Amino acid sequence: MNKKLLAFDFGASSGRAILASYDGKKIDLEEMHRFSNDPVSACGTLRWDILRLFFEIKNGILNCVNSNNRDIASIGIDTWGVDYGLLDKNGQLLGNPFNYRDQRTAPAIEKAYEVVGKDNIYMQTGIQHTWFNTIYQLYSEVMSGSTALENAETMLFIPDLFNYFLTGEKLTEYTIASTSQLFDSRTYDWCWDLIDKLGIPRKIFTPVVHPGQMIGKLTPAIAEELGCGMIPVAAVASHDTASAVAAVPAEKDESYVYISCGTWSLMGVETEKPYISDKTLGYNLTNEGGIQKTIRLLKNIMGLWIIQESRRQWKREGIALSFDDMEKSAWESEAFRSLIDPDDMAFAGPGNMPKYIADYCRRTNQPVPETIGQVTRCIAESLALKYRYTIESLEDVLGKKIDVVHMVGGGIKDTMVCRFTASATGRRVVAGPVEATSMGNIASQLIALGEVSNLAQAREIVKASFEPKYYEPENTEAWDAAYEKFKALL
Repeated sequence: MNKKLLAFDFGASSGRAILASYDGKKIDLEEMHRFSNDPVSACGTLRWDILRLFFEIKNGILNCVNSNNRDIASIGIDTWGVDYGLLDKNGQLLGNPFNYRDQRTAPAIEKAYEVVGKDNIYMQTGIQHTWFNTIYQLYSEVMSGSTALENAETMLFIPDLFNYFLTGEKLTEYTIASTSQLFDSRTYDWCWDLIDKLGIPRKIFTPVVHPGQMIGKLTPAIAEELGCGMIPVAAVASHDTASAVAAVPAEKDESYVYISCGTWSLMGVETEKPYISDKTLGYNLTNEGGIQKTIRLLKNIMGLWIIQESRRQWKREGIALSFDDMEKSAWESEAFRSLIDPDDMAFAGPGNMPKYIADYCRRTNQPVPETIGQVTRCIAESLALKYRYTIESLEDVLGKKIDVVHMVGGGIKDTMVCRFTASATGRRVVAGPVEATSMGNIASQLIALGEVSNLAQAREIVKASFEPKYYEPENTEAWDAAYEKFKALL
């Protein structure tokens, strides 16, 4: 008999409800609901419209009920990392959660370094220093005398907040906690020393659960509203990257690196333990949690955000382009004319991305990209070269060679980036599945239901459920020369 499972996958700009059917051998996916995720700027802050997003979760369940798919065995939710909501003593939400691109953390970062030490933060948490990490978000609230924080009884990360809305249970899932830079994946507990020294209230932190466990069931009120049963809600790998990595169809004993491709490129390896040293600090590598207490040693790279934001700018200028249009123009443009460091802070925020790229190229004495094709090719080539740099960093830390690149997620629809990645890195690229995050979400649910015993078995099911695409290196001498030019920019 088929098991039906419902996965909610939230990205920074959209969300989906995916219904999975599992027949004991493979997983089939069907999109039941898709919706935009639109951060709102108000009163000088940038926030998530969280109740509207919860409304969309209910619509996703309702669409299943209304299409004769009310026999759902479980529900799982994954989202982006670091952001959170605060609840008062009555369990009421104290305002819409801040968006991680909100600028309030800027003054908190250097002050936090003064109080607890930049290197000390890394050595306790193993998390790379990034301006939007939860530690700096919460410390900015401490510094500003936030009334929300003063009145908060509980902090819940975004997927945990949605789980609370559905079940009434206040718990924190391990993989999402690990993104905060307030969690120690060696002890699987909060870094109380950092929390206390920064004046963050201990009481707001909740017990941690691991993916593959059940959290609770839909409340009677939700079940009655949606006309469904009290469906179980599972703790999945609720950080979307952790779910995507769980679906990487790696071969046994394969030496590989993964890239979860989307708005961000999350690139790394799976390990049994954290790697926290002066060397990983120098490379600014991060140690985030995975399924079955694994570690994702990885690098956050700006990713397709730069291409997406460029497209939005051209649309504002009255130029409507599909991503296929942009790729076609890029192929027609000169190779390696201009390069950027995708992780330069010039590209971190929204706005006129082609202008930011032009300014960067002027600043680094390179030809300024002038056409849509030149801008797009500059971004795609630069991303691929940053992937090569990251692979070499990981090889240096691990002391072994990486042979294969697994690329998963919606970004692999951009075949140019896949081809460039193979050529830039000099390694075979295995692309797929596109729906890696949903597949990984479902894998955790199957473990929680007892249908699958471990991650290795889940990956075999994923491999049986889709056909990968393969890309081989091309024109490697030209890419080697471009890489030397690229390294000079870092």
